[in-house]
Amino acid sequence: MKIVFNGDLVDIETAPCTPTGWLVGAGIFETIRTVMGLPYAFNRHLVRAHKSAAIANVPLPDNALVVSAVNALLVNEPAPDGLLRISFDTNGQWAAVHLPYHPLTTPARVRLHPDALISNGESIKSYPYEHRIAIIEEAKILGFDEAIVVNTEDRICEGAVSNLALLIDGRWLTPPTSDGVLPGIMRDLVIENCGVDVESIPVSRLKDIASGFLLSSLRIAQPIASINGEELAVSHAFNDEIHAMAVLHSVG
Repeated sequence: MKIVFNGDLVDIETAPCTPTGWLVGAGIFETIRTVMGLPYAFNRHLVRAHKSAAIANVPLPDNALVVSAVNALLVNEPAPDGLLRISFDTNGQWAAVHLPYHPLTTPARVRLHPDALISNGESIKSYPYEHRIAIIEEAKILGFDEAIVVNTEDRICEGAVSNLALLIDGRWLTPPTSDGVLPGIMRDLVIENCGVDVESIPVSRLKDIASGFLLSSLRIAQPIASINGEELAVSHAFNDEIHAMAVLHSVG
């Protein structure tokens, strides 16, 4: 398999990467959905990467080099549905990998993660990523697909690897980044285009959630079937609206 390493297409075995293309060490990353070789919201991801890099003191290559190298990668490693991950380490190295992605087609069963996470305000996409993966793996062992994370102020934050859009009292809400939430690309798009309001959600309002979605660049919007076994209504119309919006505002 070919990947990009420092701007060049190389065999993955020759780069300091894991078998799935993660750079060894620490840094920041972006994960991007591709459809028929087109990366969704690519420019938005690059803008967020620069913001994260400034916070984490990670040097980034020129955008033009990243775009050119990624385009070559997408041609050499095609996939009708793909996961494009670009990682930048603290030493100035960077890598991009394009893997097949299998879209999620069924609503998610979600649990409330039992351990509160300390909120330091808006978070960034950084690796190693083991802690969030461990939350997902624990949820799956217990028969769930995702887990809702709550901060130490008893406010709902996000999923382990996704943002949230929740219907409460007839309004679609997503928690603010100040509650310890990643400024997700799809989250930003639904705020801008789908009438989703930003508002803190106390965990005490869990029982008031009528419908919900997991938002991420990969899944776009995945309906939530249940939280802690309590079933939610699936809003098919809103699901269709988000997916149509994502194509309209991401490609081109």
